[in-house]
Amino acid sequence: TRITELFGVEHPIMQGGMHYVGFAELAAAVSNAGGVGIITGLTQRTPELLAKEIARCKEMTDKPFGVNLTFLPSVTPPDYPGYVKAIIDGGVKIVETAGNNPQKWLPSLKEAGIRVIHKCTSVRHALKAEAIGCDAVSVDGFECGGHPGEDDVPNFILLPRAAEELKIPFLAPGGMADGRSLVAALALGADGMNMGTRFIATKEAPVHENVKKAIVAAS
Repeated sequence: TRITELFGVEHPIMQGGMHYVGFAELAAAVSNAGGVGIITGLTQRTPELLAKEIARCKEMTDKPFGVNLTFLPSVTPPDYPGYVKAIIDGGVKIVETAGNNPQKWLPSLKEAGIRVIHKCTSVRHALKAEAIGCDAVSVDGFECGGHPGEDDVPNFILLPRAAEELKIPFLAPGGMADGRSLVAALALGADGMNMGTRFIATKEAPVHENVKKAIVAAS
């Protein structure tokens, strides 16, 4: 799909950037399997720690992987310039941005040859991301958890609308779990899927075994 071509991967599946789950082990495993593994940037408390995590991931895979960077309003914001520098210096070529508008960071990321995919919850935000120069978007339906700004529009409605409006490739996140999810996402007009929770139930996810078993056993 356009996503596999954009990111240089085999399968149009991106691993969701999950706090305290997206470490080098999981990102490398997903990338080695042909998808886009993602290190969660802010799980690393400092840019220096992120730089080390990127280096660790590079030791485990020679395939493309990305870093999720979530821009959230806060009284004492993280050292975003430092995180961006760590990503660029680390040679990462894929960045997933989320939260606030990533426009101020795009010039430096683009200059480094980085592909930027932005997480959106509505068609209007996706069109804005396209307009400011994002390479792709992740259009999050109501089913998708773990981020702010839901518009309560489910994927069955949101994805076809996004396909009608967008020119850039986009991923479908939210309730994605298997091959049926991927086929459905493609049928609704997306170029692939962004899968989060399902990747918690893997050996490489640093989550308690009981949680993994509960996910697998869920009805």
